[in-house]
Amino acid sequence: MTGRPNLLTPELKANPYPLYAELRRNSPVCQVDPGGFWAVTRYDDAMFVFKNPQLFSSEGFRLATNPPWLVGGNPFSESMLTMDPPRHGRLRSIVSRAFLGPALTKMESRVRTYADEVVHALPLESPIDIIPNFALRVPAHIIGELLGLDPALHMKLKYWADQLTSVTAIRPDDTARQEELRQAITDLKRYFGEVVESRRQHPSDDLVSDLLRARVDGEALTHDELMAFLFLLLVGGLETTVHLLGFSVKILMERPELVERLRADRSLLSRFVEEVGRYETPAHGVMRVTTDEVELGGVRLPKGSRVVVIMGSVGRDEKHFPDGERFDIDRPVPQNLPFGHGAHFCLGAQLARLEVRLAMDALLTRCARISPVSEPVQWHRSMVVRGPSSVHVVLHGA
Repeated sequence: MTGRPNLLTPELKANPYPLYAELRRNSPVCQVDPGGFWAVTRYDDAMFVFKNPQLFSSEGFRLATNPPWLVGGNPFSESMLTMDPPRHGRLRSIVSRAFLGPALTKMESRVRTYADEVVHALPLESPIDIIPNFALRVPAHIIGELLGLDPALHMKLKYWADQLTSVTAIRPDDTARQEELRQAITDLKRYFGEVVESRRQHPSDDLVSDLLRARVDGEALTHDELMAFLFLLLVGGLETTVHLLGFSVKILMERPELVERLRADRSLLSRFVEEVGRYETPAHGVMRVTTDEVELGGVRLPKGSRVVVIMGSVGRDEKHFPDGERFDIDRPVPQNLPFGHGAHFCLGAQLARLEVRLAMDALLTRCARISPVSEPVQWHRSMVVRGPSSVHVVLHGA
C-alpha cells in the first residue's frame, strides 16, 4: 500500500476486505481519505476506543456529518448519537422503552404479517431489484408505523436517510450534491415539523407523541431536540435493517446451499442474521474525536484527531474471528459488533434482528432458489454505512 487509501472509491466500496486485512497486518491505525481520518481496523483497538469515551468523544460524529458548507445545520448531527455521557444516557432513556422486550413482542405479529404481504407481492421467475421491492419495504413500513408517518411517504424515507448518511462522501467542491443534501434536510425538517404540530393537536400512540410528552431534567424537549430525535430514528430505523436484508439476499444468491439448509431448518435463521452482520457489517464506520493526546495501536494521536473505527474490518479480525473471511453460520456464540458497543449500542438492534429474521423466513417460504442477473450490484456511498443500493436477482418459487 502506498499513500492514503480512499475508502470511498467504487472498487473499495464493492470489496474493501483485502485492504482491511492488509491494514490489520501492517498499519492497524493509519490515516485514510476522504478527510484524513485515523482508521482503526483491529478488534482490540476498537474496544479500547469504545470503552474510553472520555478519550474518544462521540463529538466526532458531529464533526463528520455537519461540514461548514451545510448551511443551516444537520439535525442528525445534534442527536444523541453525537453525545457523550451523562446527557446521552438521559436522552436515550426517553425512547428505550419502545425497543424493549414487551414492545417487540407486541410488534412481532405485525412484522410477520407485513413481511408475508411484501414477499407475496414479489414476482417470480423474472428479474427484480430486491432492494426497493423487498429490503426497503419492510423496515420502511415498521419505522413509519412506529413514528406514525404517512404510509404514502414510506418510500421517500429511504431517500432522506440515504442523503443524511451520504454527507461523509460529498466532496467540498461538489456543489450540486451539497445543494441536493441541503434541500433534502429542508424538506425533512418541514415534514417532521408538520408531524410534530399534528401530534401536539392530536396526540396518538406513537413515538412522536411520546417525545412530546417526555421530560429531561423536568423540561420538555425543545423543537431542535425533537428534530434531532426524529432524524436519528429515521436513519437508525432504516439504514442498518435495509442493508442487512440486502446483504442477506446477496449472500443466499451466492451460496445456494445455504438456501436449502435454511429452508430445511428455520431455527438457523437467527445465527444466519448474526453472521451476516459480522461478515457484511452495515454500520461500517463509527466516528470519534480524541479529547487529549493518546496512543492507539502503537500510534500517537494528537488531541483533536478524527478517528473512524472500521467495523467492517473489526468483525473479520483473525485474532478474534478465526478464518474471519469465510461466511460460516456454525460459528460459536457471536461476539461481533454489527450494532456497536457500550453506551451507544444500537437501541433498535433487537427490532432490526426481528425484522430481518421474519422477512427472510417469509422469503424462504416462497422461494427455493435465488439467481443472479448480469446487472452489477450498486453500492451506497458513505463512510458511516456500507450496503448495496441495487441488487438484481431472479426469485424461483418453492
